Amino acid sequence: MEHVIVGNGPAGVVAAETLRKNDPWGGITLIGDEPGPAYSRMAIPYMLAGAIAEPGTYLRKTPGHFERLRIEQREGRVAAIDLGASSVKLADGNLLPFDRLLLATGSRPIEPPIPGIGLPGVHPCWTLEDARAVMAKAKPGARVVQMGAGFIGCIILEALAERGVQLTVVEMGNRMVPRMMTEKAGGLIKQWCESKGVRVLTSTKVESIAPSGNGDGLAVKLSTGETLTADLVISATGVRPSTELAKAAGLAVDVGIRVDSGMRTSDPRVFAAGDVAQAEETYTRSFIVNAVQPNAADQARVAAINMAGGRAVSNGSFRMNVLDTLGLIASSFGQWQGVPGGDHVEHVDETGYGYVGLQFEGDRLVGATTLGVTNHVGVLRGLIQSNRPLGRWKEVLRRDPLALMETYLATVQAAA
Repeated sequence: MEHVIVGNGPAGVVAAETLRKNDPWGGITLIGDEPGPAYSRMAIPYMLAGAIAEPGTYLRKTPGHFERLRIEQREGRVAAIDLGASSVKLADGNLLPFDRLLLATGSRPIEPPIPGIGLPGVHPCWTLEDARAVMAKAKPGARVVQMGAGFIGCIILEALAERGVQLTVVEMGNRMVPRMMTEKAGGLIKQWCESKGVRVLTSTKVESIAPSGNGDGLAVKLSTGETLTADLVISATGVRPSTELAKAAGLAVDVGIRVDSGMRTSDPRVFAAGDVAQAEETYTRSFIVNAVQPNAADQARVAAINMAGGRAVSNGSFRMNVLDTLGLIASSFGQWQGVPGGDHVEHVDETGYGYVGLQFEGDRLVGATTLGVTNHVGVLRGLIQSNRPLGRWKEVLRRDPLALMETYLATVQAAA
């Protein structure tokens, strides 16, 4: 059995290792299109902040790890997939035959249609090459403008602040982390960042980037009419799944590559996992792309077991995000934005930057958002994932959204 894995990020690496456990003698080829060892993009901000050196980003740090597992690593870009011939074509013309194929191609940054986005000094922060370029310019005191204050943007924001730059963040939404936080919680994160010396402009767009008239860096024109001078501009305006190969091969693609509970695509020989896979969400039964590393690892294990002839089934994709922004911990779970016909309750502590928002559908807790509250967050996740009826405990939570442990224990006992 020949297994080919396209993408050597967390999903690809976990899949390759799981395949070797379940298929001791099959061929495994792991393809990555960047030079150097397989690494985690989520570790890049730690490198930017100086907490780790570049080798600290590597997914497997023991020399010879993949060789001992007889996993062949190939560097190169995949140009096409020929399903009829069961082969993958590399950009250099080489063909790799497969019996089973896993697409773990991840995501790529969205490049906003802004004049000047391609100028020197304007960078995404997605690859190690990007990170090296950013580190060369993000010296203490450097003037940095960051476009985007989403999940990834806030992680980069913290790393830049650690480097001592003069940082301005521009977010077109009306709050920070708009795809994870309610309006109130996102507003509190903005206040927190500003208290730490980061300027945050929400409901604002970058209209153009150009060399400054006096040759001193870049002129960043905003929708408010203000023009900022920057030594470095970071583009963190979001990512999208890298579905081009799958689409060109004729696989079913929506936002991501559609997969079933076994991570199979519309072709049963081909699987997908990680940021590129669009899988069924727990409870709602809608299909979503859930671009978080734990989800990628879970999907990779399921895919690999099935590629080796097993019968693994995913429990579904569960929306979950945890974010640390300059020391303020935020989290969101499930249908954090609410559901049609549902109701909600909020607990707000503005001076302490504390927030809990709970979303209900009938007498079930279906989503939550927290800020500055770390006690019992695991319990909160359990309440949502269990999908148990709350009964009278819904009213307890409506009166006191912090009564999470009591509610959890009571509903567990009632279910037992």
